[in-house]
Amino acid sequence: MQAPAVGGVRVRKGDGQTIRLSRGASLTDFAEKIGADAASLVQILFALGELVTATQSVNDEILQILGEELNYDVQVVSPEDEDRELLESFQIAFGNDEGDDEDLAARPPVVTVMGHVDHGKTKLLDAIRSANVVDKEAGGITQHIGAYQVATDVDGAERRITFIDTPGHEAFTAMRARGAQATDIAVLVVAADDGVMPQTVEALNHAKAAGVPIVVAVNKIDKPDSDPTKVRGQLTEYGLVPEEYGGDTMFVDVSAKSQLNIDGLLESIVLTADASLDLRANPNQSAEGIAIEAHLDRGRGPVATVLVQRGTLRVGDSMVAGPAHGRVRAMLDEHGDNVEQADPSRPVLVLGLTAVPGAGDNFMVVSDDRMARQIAEKREARERNAALAQRAGRRTLEDFMQHMEKGETDELLLILKGDGSGSVEALEDALSKIDVGEDVALRVIDRGVGAITETNVMLAAASNAVIIGFNVRPQGKATEVADREGVDIRYYSVIYQAIDEIEAALKGMLKPEFEEAQLGRAEIREIFRSSKIGNIAGCMVTSGTIKRNSKARLLRDGAVVADNLDIASLKRERDDASEVREGFECGLTLKGFNDIKIGDIVETFEMREIPRS
Repeated sequence: MQAPAVGGVRVRKGDGQTIRLSRGASLTDFAEKIGADAASLVQILFALGELVTATQSVNDEILQILGEELNYDVQVVSPEDEDRELLESFQIAFGNDEGDDEDLAARPPVVTVMGHVDHGKTKLLDAIRSANVVDKEAGGITQHIGAYQVATDVDGAERRITFIDTPGHEAFTAMRARGAQATDIAVLVVAADDGVMPQTVEALNHAKAAGVPIVVAVNKIDKPDSDPTKVRGQLTEYGLVPEEYGGDTMFVDVSAKSQLNIDGLLESIVLTADASLDLRANPNQSAEGIAIEAHLDRGRGPVATVLVQRGTLRVGDSMVAGPAHGRVRAMLDEHGDNVEQADPSRPVLVLGLTAVPGAGDNFMVVSDDRMARQIAEKREARERNAALAQRAGRRTLEDFMQHMEKGETDELLLILKGDGSGSVEALEDALSKIDVGEDVALRVIDRGVGAITETNVMLAAASNAVIIGFNVRPQGKATEVADREGVDIRYYSVIYQAIDEIEAALKGMLKPEFEEAQLGRAEIREIFRSSKIGNIAGCMVTSGTIKRNSKARLLRDGAVVADNLDIASLKRERDDASEVREGFECGLTLKGFNDIKIGDIVETFEMREIPRS
């Protein structure tokens, strides 16, 4: 069916049939699906008020608008869904355990520790695994996701538990949410002296959204002002009813600092897993799982902490993790010891990847390196297009015209570099939520893991961007190049400091706002005429203060006769005065304005800058 002209362009309309497009697809991709010319689609969108090029990655909304206009049901496929379909096309099982029921073996529970900042999550993990992590964190705030496995004795049998440590600061919401999605059980840490705080509720909501059982660790019970009963009462309001109150949530009173009742907490985790979950996986299939965290090590290259969810990962396997691929060269456990294989629920550090995967990327073992490379390249292309579409936003003709009229919006461009992919992502996520109005904008033009390189500096120089280094420093001649090119590099070790400074910088880019502050009023009682300087107003100051060089307006019978005038001269008797206060007489002249009458009111004011909140 030939479509009626849309904006003067004829394109064959659909009959409501479904077309599937990748997130971040271009109009060229759309045109190929429906057998049309991409230039025609550009013209149609132009007529609809959207300014888009044929090869530009566009967001979901524009694809939907075009689909409605041409009578197609557009389904935008996320990179994750495409991943699943791609794996099926390579005949790799994904998401389900292979084999029959007898092939499945019990696996340890994966536990995420959540809670409000400073409530003792890292101290609790420190007590559990007897490894001091807190001292290494800037300000005692966890900056990365880490994973550890510990053993405990329950009813005479050794049981293993895998812990995922998620950051506690509110800026890391995205990372914390991902931690919940990778877990079987959530341990909610609440300080007995503080009670339920905003981030406690936030963590609780993440755990509920992931649909995982929750064990509450009431920490700091050795403090004199602790009140574990109050914590139980507060959490009951959020649907967590303790077992002793007839509910199904286990509450355990602990002290991480004094290492009180840590064994009781571990036992509660195992009992909750046994009662609520059927934790089994097939250890004999190809390994699949999730990348918990990754960073670039100067000596070892890209290093990823992965959690095996099914199958067994072995040294020598070809694997793909997000956009990274490679052969597993070595695996290390949480103590830094080499391991030859990792079975389900086992977290290990993997060496041998070609790039740094993102926190939360799926990984899987494939048959050979060639297949791993193919999957990784397709994943990278999809992720790049989706990210471009997300950052580009909609650009309408109205926007374009407004920018042409008032000049381009001020924009702060950033390049983010960090020591871990999770930290970089969390920082970008937090920065994207900064809102200081429509006059200034923030855009991340590049991000990556590892030291700041000369390439980063040259990109910043070319685009007038600022480089943010999170726990990383420049390498090689990057500092020298930055000094020469005038590139600003900022270094941070705690994320919320970066957020505060960037927000302050954005506010500094805002054009100043002023408000009028009234200074004084004077009534003209007499007019003196001068051939040299024009009419001189003899006034009585009726309120406030009249200042020389201040702004003024002239009021006659309550109406403004002239505005935005300048007080050119001000005299008290025969002497020049800088100001004349209420109750005194003065003589003044208005610069370039002589149409004054007796009874007119001269109102003076000044413009004061409004501080940004």
